[in-house]
Amino acid sequence: MGGVGSTEPHKSGGAGFAGAGAGEIDPRITQLAELLVNRSLDVQPGWQVVVRTTPLARPLVTEVVKAIARREAYALVRLMWDPIRFRMDLDWANEAPLELVGTLPGIEAHAIEEEDARLTIMAPEDLHAGGDLPSERRQALQRSQERAAERGRTLDVRWAVSLFPTEAYAREAGMTLAEFEDFVYSACLRDWDAEHERMRRYAERFDRAKEVRIVGGGTDLTLSIEGRDATIDHGLRNMPGGEFFFGPVENSAEGVVTFAEFTSIYQGQDVTGARLRFEGGKVVDASATVGEAALLSALDTDEGARRLGELGIGCNPGIQQYMRNTLFDEKINGTVHLAVGASYTFTGASNTSAIHWDLVKDLRPGGELSLDGEVVQRDGAWLI
Repeated sequence: MGGVGSTEPHKSGGAGFAGAGAGEIDPRITQLAELLVNRSLDVQPGWQVVVRTTPLARPLVTEVVKAIARREAYALVRLMWDPIRFRMDLDWANEAPLELVGTLPGIEAHAIEEEDARLTIMAPEDLHAGGDLPSERRQALQRSQERAAERGRTLDVRWAVSLFPTEAYAREAGMTLAEFEDFVYSACLRDWDAEHERMRRYAERFDRAKEVRIVGGGTDLTLSIEGRDATIDHGLRNMPGGEFFFGPVENSAEGVVTFAEFTSIYQGQDVTGARLRFEGGKVVDASATVGEAALLSALDTDEGARRLGELGIGCNPGIQQYMRNTLFDEKINGTVHLAVGASYTFTGASNTSAIHWDLVKDLRPGGELSLDGEVVQRDGAWLI
């Protein structure tokens, strides 16, 4: 595949993208675009829809903007070179005065207030770009985006996150690009109404519970979801969807969780073997076998970074293996994920932070999920 700035047409499944004169587009790209625009965002006439991505996603962006046009809305494409984690360029953030890094320019702040929908398509050339950004600059960038995050977490703006298969993603997953494309489209192009019905049965059992206990390798953690109803993601926020999640009661987490199975790539840095010990809902001790400095820096971002903002239960049957990609890994059947940092306030939770970091725990090798003392999942298989 041509790199950034290359004029060589991208090919997906052997077909170049439309508009490049290189043949017909892979029909799965068109299907994904229509799914994102018509279901995930449900774009309405007259909306201003911001599409944030990198140049590598051009085949999908082309189909997305056409689908937005058919919904009689505006498509506003914003391209960056780096993985789409921030609204400002990482090279700029590494050189600019710190006080500028911590505040958005007026034109960007205005755009945040005016956008009706926001689609983020991750398509990196290098998954570790920005990993060398000093922690104070990374935290300043996070703080500058708090208003954008707030609008998303309150659903004041319609939003969705997906990805376009790139060589970088394929390498991380240990696949060829064609293999990775097949994996992505299998996980995304599903009957999401049927998936909703399947997940609803499990979610309703959680809704009747007060306490969740997670037991697994290096892990024995309890937390409360009393009064917090499940939100089922059936292709409405992330694509792929395939989870249901809660905002845990903020002061309820007690015990230890160890994320020994999967490495998390957080803002360009690998973190492996993260271990968190909670008392009264707060992380009071943390360590990692790899990337401990990055873990501690994230937890020190602000007061809310040491509390849980989310408990998620992975349920996507199209995702069975670890991909070094949280968008997919957190949906694996038989996993749970815990996010340190900000809650989604539409879940009834109230924790605030500049970060929201999902860490995935695999329960398939000897793990258990219990609700009010009843084991409902063992070794990743449902017992209800």
